[in-house]
This record gives sequence, C-alpha cells and structure tokens, in this order.
Amino acid sequence: MTSANQNPVALNLPQGELSPDMAAYFAKCEEKIGFVPNVLRAYAHDNAKLEAFSGFYNNLMLAPSGLSKLEREMIAVAVSAHNRCHYCIIAHGAAVRMLAGDADLGDTLGVNYRAASLPPRQRAMLDFAVKMARASDEIVEADRQGLRDAGFSDTDIWDIAAVAGFFAMSNRVASATGMRPNAAYNAMGRPAGTK
Repeated sequence: MTSANQNPVALNLPQGELSPDMAAYFAKCEEKIGFVPNVLRAYAHDNAKLEAFSGFYNNLMLAPSGLSKLEREMIAVAVSAHNRCHYCIIAHGAAVRMLAGDADLGDTLGVNYRAASLPPRQRAMLDFAVKMARASDEIVEADRQGLRDAGFSDTDIWDIAAVAGFFAMSNRVASATGMRPNAAYNAMGRPAGTK
C-alpha cells in the first residue's frame, strides 16, 4: 500500500516542479478518481518526461479511435499480463472492470485472456497484441489480415499495435523501477464490500 507521502517507485526520485498544465492534470486526477496514479507521480521527478508520457498515453488511450476505450484497456491488461507487470495489471484491470461493468473481466484478462469469454473481434485483437508482446518480429501479413477479417481497419491495426507497444515499454519501466500500484485500484469496479 502506497500513501501519497511514499515514493511510488523503488528509486529515490523526489517530485520536481510541475508545469501549470501538469499541476492541473494532477488536480483533475484527484477530482475525478480521488488520487493521482503512481505512474504519474513516478514520472513527476522530471516534468518534461511526465508531459511526454501523459501526452502519449492520453492520445493512445482516450483520443477518438476505432477501438473503444474498453478495448484499449483490455490490450493494456493482456500485454501487461504477458509481461508480468504488477502495476499495469492492477491499474488497468480496474479500468477494465469499470468500463465493462464486469467485476471478473479485468481479473481474468490479468491472469489469462484466453480464459475470458470474448467475441471473436476482441479475441483476435488480444491474440495480435500478445503476439506483439511475445515476438513482434514474427508478425506477418496473415496476422494483420486476421484483424481485417475480424472487422478492424488498417487504422485500427495501427492503434492496436501502438497501444500494445506503449505498454510493452511502460511495463518494463514499471517493473524495473519497482513501481507500486495505488491501493485504491483494488476496490475499483467491484461490488461494495469486496476487494
């Protein structure tokens, strides 16, 4: 469990001075979800890195796309599970639970996405994303065509690859720095009284 006063990573990285935009972003997080995610607090040791990370994250995960927000979060969890990233499995598993309105889906994806009852479109999407995490050099045209056959456009395929690639990087940084998920994630999207 990490309080606001504890370092969110296993490195001594005191928070630097935040730009007005990043200070407002932290305030918006507090207002909307009740805390600042530790990944943002970790990047806050260097405002330029925080701005780059949050800008890319927000573009990939929140901007208009042929992928729903839920589908992008599902990719985040499946890739993070493959990479065994504790922080991202917990944080994005909570987002999946909340967006899906399904308390089990985020946990199932975090253990083994193949055990989840998914429509063929989402199964194809996660198969591709996890193959990217496992062996991106083995992706061939047949893999991309499989996504087209499942109903994805070429722009959607780019977005699947970009989200999976972003989390491959983010997982490795989080694991290497000992990033700790906020305890509040554990109760998010679950029925009251459960964790």
